[in-house]
Amino acid sequence: MLLTLSLFFLSAGAIYFACEYFVNGIEWFGKRLNLGATAVGSVLAAFGTALPESAVTFMAVVFGSTPAQKDIGVGAAMGGPLVLATLAYAVVGLALIFHRRRLERETHQVRVDHARMSRDQAAFLAVFVVKVALGLVAFAIKPWLGVLFLIAYAVYVWREIQESDTAPEEEEIEPLKIRPSATEPSLGWAGLQALLALIVIGFASHTFVAQLEAIGTALHWSPHLVALLLSPVATELPETMNALIWVRQGKERLALANISGAMMIQATIPSALGIFFTPWQFDGPLLASGVITALAIVFLWRLFRGGSVDGRALVAVSSLYGVFAVLVAGYFR
Repeated sequence: MLLTLSLFFLSAGAIYFACEYFVNGIEWFGKRLNLGATAVGSVLAAFGTALPESAVTFMAVVFGSTPAQKDIGVGAAMGGPLVLATLAYAVVGLALIFHRRRLERETHQVRVDHARMSRDQAAFLAVFVVKVALGLVAFAIKPWLGVLFLIAYAVYVWREIQESDTAPEEEEIEPLKIRPSATEPSLGWAGLQALLALIVIGFASHTFVAQLEAIGTALHWSPHLVALLLSPVATELPETMNALIWVRQGKERLALANISGAMMIQATIPSALGIFFTPWQFDGPLLASGVITALAIVFLWRLFRGGSVDGRALVAVSSLYGVFAVLVAGYFR
């Protein structure tokens, strides 16, 4: 257990420091491509950090040899959005509260394009409702509907790039960490730093998930309970770390764009894989995760639609994850 705990904390630390390099590299990469800040967060950063958890779903649903293994992939596809919609947004709120004085802010208000964030929540909710509805029915052509989710993500990426609201030169970017003396690092150096950081994030995330599962086993938790409660938290840790780093720098626009972009990926690509290769039938806990995720998104939509969001309100959404944890723990008791 001592080795497990040591690897747990070391891998968490490695993820954080690798994310420092990743967000720095991806910002410069986006600047060299003349992408706006929101597109950098919602497309480039989100796609990069979503690769590890998408790989988990892919391996489970495509190469899983038993129904239980395929269920893990479906659980990952449902658990990821729940964690992002609750815990990741709460981390942004907490970071704003703790760094308010450092950022010289008089209030805990989130500085972001509220109308844009409201539209993002609505778009995600529309896709997510279809995703959950398909888990409640069975019909012959259902596997083919996975294509629609891939198309939905392609449309989302196109819209994000076309409507990116902040030019990269308007955001202050720290010097590229592997080329600190270069005032304008090249696209190649920025891409190399982001790629190397992403490799470390992937390896450290895999180690973190393994240790978390070992801790769950030591506590005599069922594998399904670990898959639904602990594994999604671990696989979404890179997005959460990115958000923490960007908020600390006063760039909550990037932080929230990264979370909403990762949520859209989780609502489409892993879902498409699950629909292609599994029956995509939901049991009680999966349906509960879908309902609670939808409630969290409605709550966030109403917040951003109001045009003024306090960081403390974002912290409050984490309570819905607590509700889910109680429901699932009771179900497997």
